[in-house]
Amino acid sequence: MKHEVRKVKKILSTKMGFFALAVILFWIKTYSIYKVEFNLGVSNGIQEFLLFFNPLSSGLILIGLALFAKGKRAGIWIIINSAVLTFILYANVVFYRFNSDFITLPTLMQTSNFGSIGGSIADLTKTHDMLYALDLILLIVLFIKYKMNWSIERMQLRKPIAVLTAGVIAFCINLGLAETDRPQLLERTFDRNYVVKYLGTYNFMIHDAIQSAKTSTRRVLADSDDITVVENYTKYKYAEPNPDLFGKGEGKNVIKIHLESFQSFLIDYELHGEEVTPFLNSLVGDESEDFTYFDNFFHQTEQGKTADAELIMDTSLYGLPQGAAFVTKGNNVFQSLPAIMAQQQDYTSAVFHGDGKSFWNRDEVYKHLGIDEFYHADYYDMSEENVINYGLKDKPFFEESMPYLEKMEQPFYAHMMTLTHHHPYLISEEDATIAPAETGDGSVDRYFQTARYLDESLEQFFHDLKESGLYEDSIIMIYGDHYGISDNHNRAMGEIMGEEITPFKNAEMQRVPFFIRIPGVEGQGTNHEYSGMVDVMPTLLHILGINAQDYIQFGTDMFSEDHKDVVPFRNGNFITESYSLVNDVFYDNDTGMEITEPTEEMLQQKEEVFHELELSDEVLFGDLLRFYTPNDQWKPVNASNYFYGNPSGKNNDVE
Repeated sequence: MKHEVRKVKKILSTKMGFFALAVILFWIKTYSIYKVEFNLGVSNGIQEFLLFFNPLSSGLILIGLALFAKGKRAGIWIIINSAVLTFILYANVVFYRFNSDFITLPTLMQTSNFGSIGGSIADLTKTHDMLYALDLILLIVLFIKYKMNWSIERMQLRKPIAVLTAGVIAFCINLGLAETDRPQLLERTFDRNYVVKYLGTYNFMIHDAIQSAKTSTRRVLADSDDITVVENYTKYKYAEPNPDLFGKGEGKNVIKIHLESFQSFLIDYELHGEEVTPFLNSLVGDESEDFTYFDNFFHQTEQGKTADAELIMDTSLYGLPQGAAFVTKGNNVFQSLPAIMAQQQDYTSAVFHGDGKSFWNRDEVYKHLGIDEFYHADYYDMSEENVINYGLKDKPFFEESMPYLEKMEQPFYAHMMTLTHHHPYLISEEDATIAPAETGDGSVDRYFQTARYLDESLEQFFHDLKESGLYEDSIIMIYGDHYGISDNHNRAMGEIMGEEITPFKNAEMQRVPFFIRIPGVEGQGTNHEYSGMVDVMPTLLHILGINAQDYIQFGTDMFSEDHKDVVPFRNGNFITESYSLVNDVFYDNDTGMEITEPTEEMLQQKEEVFHELELSDEVLFGDLLRFYTPNDQWKPVNASNYFYGNPSGKNNDVE
């Protein structure tokens, strides 16, 4: 035993020995975090081996750079580099716990948003997270104990160069095996889980940096020929309007109500023998003559979440594969729903949101969308009793929005954005009117309480709309913006749903509600058409009597007989009425079983979904709409014509 201890001491008495220990600890920690924190969908032996192997190249190269330092400073840099890598890894752990995704450079550019998520971050940290710093503590202790034995001379260059070379060789082996199991890994996949699973978190971030650099040049290189390809595709996909509905809403106000983090499984769900959302339930099916409820409507957001939902529904473009277009492409030329409505039918427009005006860069991007007014936190009473979590509670939000809404010149387009039903679903005791669930998962348990609060807020708002006279003369759309419960909560959700949450079931749970009421038109009850957020804009334009074919849109009219019932997700997955593609596996929707021999039609549909997402990316990355004039009436939005100032007296000017 003493011999072994002396041997360890001898190894740690050298810089190379200390470095080797740092790499081994980093390797073990990274692989452990992969297994404990991330759901990467490992499905075979090669993938499991690569998950284990991929941290090695990152450790050898990124920690190995410290070996170029002189003398004992090499040990300090080994510790610093290890700490930086640990910080990056842990930041991804916290980010993944809510988003089921990994940090990208575009999301890092969205740092203005981070200040508002303090509550979420606190909820996402776990007690066992302290274990992820144990290796750093051990390295510091050993460095202090053994550094006096180290040489003060700089290490011969051949040693650090050999280490870096070994790291490059390890990466090449890693990439070669990954390409064997997943051909065109870096060229085709939209799903970051694949890149991390095969190449690791750090190599993914390097790949992401390279991709971000490439995309920054795409606008400069784009020209009018690029938009012609997109135009031909969208014209081919276009669905003729339903003649019974075309123009039925012309001249009517449009009130679009955004239900934060609201998934469709809440509709008609009972907890403790009570309906969670009794008011929304009353708008579904035979109980409501006014509304049509789409029960197979899916969100299509990615990292931008709420900002993606806004973009998709107001432009019929997909969000970006990384980051949020509101932040990284906010100065683009858009042909948005509010701008089209203003130019075609003299609509005024406004967004109502009880949060800071710069969150998601809204105070800038709204100008490029042609939105006339933006009622943000400065317009509302943000006193302590009115605010929780991200901002203004929903009940005072709707109540205080009514005077502004009544003041708007008609016809108007009003976008109402709720906030209370947002992770981590905080609610005060006096506002909670239903007991939490009892899964032991706080986020899931509270989810039903804030959903009930949102439902009550909505009922109050409908009452106020009817009292004001606005209800009868308004098209009303209600939709959920994105998932509220990520797949990191599958155990608890399995209890709620009474079944295992498989990857296929998780894809099915991306349903969010979509309701629409058209004045003078009898509601259809429940419409089972498969549709997504990109379909909302062409649907509404046709209801208003505006030909959607003039504009670049990737969705189709949800009421049209020619509506395309394929719903692509941002990561390349998609769902249809009969089958779905989830993580490169086809499933039968009726049975939930894997389709081992997909048909030619299925494979062709997969290629078309990839093509459509790529075309949408071309539009955003290349700012291609600057080259496109849809009709003689169109005038590009001039952002300098819009100004969202601070109100001098808040609600006093509209009393």
